This record gives sequence, C-alpha cells and structure tokens, in this order.
Amino acid sequence: MKKKNNSGLNAEIKNNHMQQLADYREETLRPHPELRSLFLEITPFCNEHCLHCGSRCGDIDVSGMLTKDEIITALKQVKRDFNIKRMRLCVTGGEPLLRPDFFEIMDAANRLGFGWGMTSNGTLIDKEAAKKLAETGLRTVSISVDGLKETHEWFRQSPGSYEKTIEGIKNLLEVNISHVQITTVVYHKNIGELDAMYEEFKKVGVRSWRVINIEPIGRARENADLMLSKDEYIKMFDFIRDKRFESKMEVTYGCSHYLGTDMEREVRQWYFLCNAGVYTASIMYNGDIGGCLDIERRPELIQGNIRTDNLKDVWENKFVNFRNDFRKTGKCADCPDYKFCAADSFHTWNFDTMEPNLCMKGILF
Repeated sequence: MKKKNNSGLNAEIKNNHMQQLADYREETLRPHPELRSLFLEITPFCNEHCLHCGSRCGDIDVSGMLTKDEIITALKQVKRDFNIKRMRLCVTGGEPLLRPDFFEIMDAANRLGFGWGMTSNGTLIDKEAAKKLAETGLRTVSISVDGLKETHEWFRQSPGSYEKTIEGIKNLLEVNISHVQITTVVYHKNIGELDAMYEEFKKVGVRSWRVINIEPIGRARENADLMLSKDEYIKMFDFIRDKRFESKMEVTYGCSHYLGTDMEREVRQWYFLCNAGVYTASIMYNGDIGGCLDIERRPELIQGNIRTDNLKDVWENKFVNFRNDFRKTGKCADCPDYKFCAADSFHTWNFDTMEPNLCMKGILF
C-alpha cells in the first residue's frame, strides 16, 4: 500500500529544508537564542501515579516549593526582561490544579499579559474549574488520555479517572478554550487501541490529538516491558501519517526525535529541532532553572535558581551545554544524520554513557 505524502514534498526538498534549519541552528539560534517557551512547574503533586512519569511525581523530595509571591515576582521579572508577546507560558506539574492558589497565580499571569497554556490529567476540571480557567486567560490545554478506560486507568494507576478526564475535556470545550488537545502516550499495552481511541476522541469533539511514544525516562525506565518494539514504532507512525488529516481532528506527533527524511513533515507540522536551551527554558517547582522539564535533573544541567538568579542573565550567559556539540561523540560522532538531529532530544540522552537512550535510526530509517 502506498504511503500518504502529507507534506507534498519529495526527499530532495526535505533534505534542503533540513539543511537550512541546521545552518540556522548553528549560525543564528545557538549564538543568539530566543526564549519562546517558558515552562512553569507549578507543583510536583499529582492525584495519579503514572507508570511512565518523567518527573516521578509522588516519589520525590517536595521541600522548597516556590510560594505564590515568589512565582508572581518571577513572572514580573520575566515580563520586564523579555518580550512576552513572543513567548508562551506553559504551566505544568504534577497536576497544576492541585495547587490551592493556582487560580490566584494564573489570574496574576493573565493580568501581566502572559498568553498561557497548561497540561493536565483533566480529572479536576469540573464545570466551575473550566469557567475559572477561561476567566483567567487559559488559551491552550493538553489533557492526557492514555488508552480506553481500562488501559488508561491501569497505566495512570487511577481507578475511576477515565470518565472524569473525558468530562473535563467536554467542560473545556463548552467554555470555548481556544485549543483543547488530547495527548496520548503510546506503549506496548495500548497500541492496539489506536483505532478505537481515534473514533472515541472524534466523538468528544476535540480538533487535535497528539500521539507520542513512551520515552525511556523517569519511571518508564523501571518498566521496560512498556516500551515499544521496532514494529510497534512503525505501526504508530504509520497510523499518525494515515490519520493525520482524515477528519476534522488532526492527528499529530510530538516534538521529540528526528524521524529521518521519509517521515519528517509527514506526522507533524515542522522538522525536528530540540528546543531545550535555545527556545525553551523551565522554572521547576523549587525555583531551579533548566531546559525542558523532561530532561534528567542532574546538577550540571541546572542553570540557576529563580530565587537567587535573574532569568535573563541565566538565559544569556548559561545553558552552554545546550548550545554546543559536546554530544557529538560515540556513535553520534560519525553519523551522517547528526547535521540534522544534533544528537536528537536532550531528554532521552544518557549523560552517563554519553549516547542516546532512544534513536529512530535503525527503527524508522
């Protein structure tokens, strides 16, 4: 069966585009990074205990959480020092809505002029919460649904959560949040449910379904039986390519991983680029400053702390590891695809063995 060509581009054009992006990364973006996505980990607490959680919510030391006033002070500093009209504030956790002063913080962010979105498991978004989210300026939201009822609740270790999550999505749609997306982590046990999930999510009425593979990070590294096989990866990407524009609900892949010439632009809007430290920074629940929140929280990757450091100073003078080629080593050193992927995503890089924990070369291409 002939593969769909969602991009309308041939291999030569794609490779030319990716070379232009690689040149831009080296000549412009690394020397002159621009903070476009600021992640705010507002709480480490969660009412679920997912088997794949990259942040290990519920199993970490939660001392030293930022106070409401400290967060608002940090946001005022960000507004002063950056052009927030070119920035997205991405609120996450844990489960953000577990924080008692959540709406006070987000009302302040909204009044400061931040365009903000969040990730949530949706279980706490009743009609009243949905209304408050709209009133405090929520623009985009991604709700996790990781299978049909039984599979979802097993994976997230949260009996009875599926109906609450679906109801939360419907409540968000009722108050006309600009962009409501479902995100699904595909793993060994739910990959056979993709077609059934597709039909269910269309009925719910969302316009975007983000399908991502389970990553060898956090708790998932202790649950190796959840990882996808080569054939399952291929099945997942073929599913996304086939379904991407089949209905009003777009199916798309996440930002992770270089997928090779054939698959790039076929399953998402643009080509792979790891944004950590060049477009993206994070403020963790304890004030630590880093790149993507999915990256292992090693001392050498923590760039500062918002309690003692100015984010603009940190952004302009730190993040060195994110803006050079120190990962061009081992099997990545002589790989001809390095020019396009630059050692792939930081969050799946193994800093002990200095090699990627996951690379699509050998799987997709």
